[in-house]
Amino acid sequence: MRKLRNSELGRLSPEDYKKAEKTPLVIVSDNIRSMHNIGSLFRTADCFRVAHIHLCGLSPIPGHPEIEKTALGATESVPWTQHENTLSCLTQLKSEGYRIAALEQAENSIDLRDYVPEAPTALVLGHEVIGVAQDVVDACDDVVEIIQFGTKHSLNVSVSAGLAIFDLHRKLTN
Repeated sequence: MRKLRNSELGRLSPEDYKKAEKTPLVIVSDNIRSMHNIGSLFRTADCFRVAHIHLCGLSPIPGHPEIEKTALGATESVPWTQHENTLSCLTQLKSEGYRIAALEQAENSIDLRDYVPEAPTALVLGHEVIGVAQDVVDACDDVVEIIQFGTKHSLNVSVSAGLAIFDLHRKLTN
């Protein structure tokens, strides 16, 4: 096997990306504090044509060199909005017809592998230490969990986001 060159990957130009049909999925950042995680969210969102990123609470916004270094330009292709708090963002998304799913470990959560998303879907990702805040979980329609089998029961938020966005993209565009 031969690795493909960048010129063989069929990448969209930024202009074509903006015109391309998006996955009926938005990401909601509930107080994610790490600029590297935010940059990674943008890069992953670009990869799977996520429609929008909502940066809530203390989540940093594009423009900082640490975000831009990790995002590799995806802050220019993926639309985003800053919100003072997550609950007001969820209220807005619900009024727009989104089904809200928190990615969290909780009672009666649904294994991501078994989750059947409804379009459009908003995926809520939480703070690196405390996860999705309880009042935000309470406002969600669903709680989705990545079942884990080792001694650690947490993943980095950008890793969790990558797994969930990949799976939801596959289900929503299949």
